[in-house]
Amino acid sequence: MNYKEEYTASTTSPERFWLEKARDIEWFKAPETALSGSANGYQTWFEGGQLNTSYLALDHHVNAGRGDKAALIYDSPVTNTTRTYSYSELLQEVATFAGALQDLGVAKGERVIIYMPMIPQATIAMLACARLGAIHSVVFGGFAANELAVRIDDATPSFIVTASCGIEGTKLLPYKPLVDSAIELASHKPNGCVVLQRPQLHAELDSTFDYDWHALIKTCSPVPAVKVDATDPLYILYTSGTTGKPKGVVRDNGGHAVALYYSMGALYGIDENDVFWAASDVGWVVGHSYIVYGPLIKGATSVMYEGKPVGTPDAGAFWSMVERHKINILFGAPTAFRAIRKEDPEGEFIKQYDLSSLRTIFMAGERLDPPTYYWTLEKTNKPVVDHWWQTETGWPICSNPMGIEPMQTKPGSSSVPTPGFNVKVLNGIDSESTPGQKGSIAIQLPLPPGCLSTIWQDHSRLVNGYLREFEGYYSTGDNGYIDEDGYVFIMGRTDDVINVAGHRLSTGEMEEVLAAHPAIAECSVIGVNDALKGQLPVGLVLLKDGVDINEADLEKELVASVRSSIGPVACFKRAIVVKRLPKTRSGKILRKLLRQIAVDEPVSVPSTIDDPSSVAEIATLMRDKGLVEAAEV
Repeated sequence: MNYKEEYTASTTSPERFWLEKARDIEWFKAPETALSGSANGYQTWFEGGQLNTSYLALDHHVNAGRGDKAALIYDSPVTNTTRTYSYSELLQEVATFAGALQDLGVAKGERVIIYMPMIPQATIAMLACARLGAIHSVVFGGFAANELAVRIDDATPSFIVTASCGIEGTKLLPYKPLVDSAIELASHKPNGCVVLQRPQLHAELDSTFDYDWHALIKTCSPVPAVKVDATDPLYILYTSGTTGKPKGVVRDNGGHAVALYYSMGALYGIDENDVFWAASDVGWVVGHSYIVYGPLIKGATSVMYEGKPVGTPDAGAFWSMVERHKINILFGAPTAFRAIRKEDPEGEFIKQYDLSSLRTIFMAGERLDPPTYYWTLEKTNKPVVDHWWQTETGWPICSNPMGIEPMQTKPGSSSVPTPGFNVKVLNGIDSESTPGQKGSIAIQLPLPPGCLSTIWQDHSRLVNGYLREFEGYYSTGDNGYIDEDGYVFIMGRTDDVINVAGHRLSTGEMEEVLAAHPAIAECSVIGVNDALKGQLPVGLVLLKDGVDINEADLEKELVASVRSSIGPVACFKRAIVVKRLPKTRSGKILRKLLRQIAVDEPVSVPSTIDDPSSVAEIATLMRDKGLVEAAEV
C-alpha cells in the first residue's frame, strides 16, 4: 500500500490493521483480538496474548539461525574502546545477568532501577529485566541524587543496577556516591545495589548491600525468558511534569513490540541487514525504543555510542562513526547537528569521511529549525527527515514514512501523521481547525499500540493530564497546524515544560529550587530561544524586602543549586533580579505572557493584569541583558 492507503486503513479499521501487524512478531500465545477497552475509558492492546520482549530481541534471531550476526556495536571514543556483540553473544550475556538478578530474588513484576552510562551493560541490564518479567526504570546516568531519590520512592525498586562511573568528555563522574546519597534521601530502601566496576574508577562497595557485577555472573547460570502478558508492564520511564513531580510513563510488552517492529520498517526503512544508529542515551525514550528494543526486535544491528557530537575528539565524530561502522540510518537531535555546525560551519570534516552507506538522517527531540535542516542537507547530500514524538507515545506521531512511501520534505514540518496516529488540530472543546489554522494538537482515540498504558501508581494523572481536555482525544500539549497537504507543523508547548537540547524539563521544578533560596520571595523560570540548544532556562527572581545581595553572587548560588538539585542537564546559567513579576489581580503570575516575551512573540497583555507596566519592565530588562531581540508589548 502507499502512504494514504496505509494511513486510512490504520485509522478507519485500527483493530484489523494492528492485529495483522501483530502477526509479524513471535508470540508464545498469539492474541485473538487487538483492541479492548477498560473501565477507565482507555485502551488495551492485544489482551490475552503472551510473549517476552527479550526473547523477541535475542532468542528469536538465534533460533532462526542468525546468531552470528552483529546485534550491538559499542563504540566509546572516551575510553578508546570498540566491541561488537553477535546475537548469540548478547543472548548469553543477557540470560546470564538475568540469572544473577533471579538469584538475588528479582522476580516478575518487581522493579529495578538502572542508573548507568552508555555502555553495553546498560542494554544487557534492560534486556535481562525484560527476560524475567521485571519492570526496569532507566534513570539518566549522572542525574542528581535527589532526582534519583524521587524515582526510587515512586518506583519502589527491589534493586538498583549502576556503574562505578560515567565519563563526560574528559571528566570522570563517580556514580556510586550519587546512588548512595539518593538511597539515603529516599523513604523506600532497595534490597541492594549491583555495581559494574569500570577500569577508569573503582567504587567502594558495602559488603552487606552492594554486589559486584562481575563476581555475580561468575556464580550463576543463564535463565530462559519468562512468559508475560501483552498487557504486563515492560518499563517505567520518568518524564518531567508541569507540577514538578516526574511522571512515570508505563510501557506494556505487547503493543510496544508490535509498534517498534512496524516502525523500523515503515518509518525508517530498516531491515535485518541494516545498521541503525540512534545517537541518544538509554536514559531517554529514544534510547529505549531505538538503541535497545526496536533494532533488536527487527533483527538489525544497533550502534551504542559513548561520546559527544563534538569534542570526542572533534566535530567529525558522527561522520567517522558512519564510515567505520557502515551505518545506514543516523538518528540524532537537532542540538547535536547545531553543535557540529557551530564548530565546522563549512562541513570540512564531512568531506574527510565516506558516507556512502548512509541513506537517511533522522532528527527528533525538538523542533528542527530550517537553518539546521538546510545545512545538514547541503553538507551531507543526504535526505534529512524531521519527525515528532513524545516519551508518552514511545514512537513517532509524525514522520516521513521512508519504508512505505518517501514523501516530499517541508522544512519546519515534522511531515505527515504516522499510520495509527489520527492527528487533529482542535480549537475550543473539540472543534477541528481548518488547514493552516493554529490550535491544540490532539490525537483521536484509540492511540496506536506502543503508547503509554498508564502513569505508574497514578492512572488519574493520565486521565487528567492527557484525556480530559478534549473528550475522545489524547492532548499532546503542543500547538501547531496542519497544512492543506496534510503536513503537521509543531509550533510549541502549551504548558510550562521547556525543551533544552532535546530534553523536556519542568520549569516548575526549577522554580522550586530557586524559591528555596533565602533571599528570594518569588520567581518564575521561562525558556528563551537558543541557537544551539533550542531553549535555555532563565530565572526571573524577586528579592525579599530588605535583602542586600550582589546580583552576580546570587546568580552563581542559584546556578549551583539547580545543578545540584536537578543536574547539569538543566543548563541553568542565568538568573535576573526583577522589581516585580506580572500578575493577575488575584496574584497569579502570568507565565504565558512571560513565555511570549522570552520567545520574541507579540505580547498580548490580558485585561486581568494587575499592573500593565510590569510587562514593559520585564521586556526591557531581558532585551538589555541580551536574552531576547525585541518583544512587541
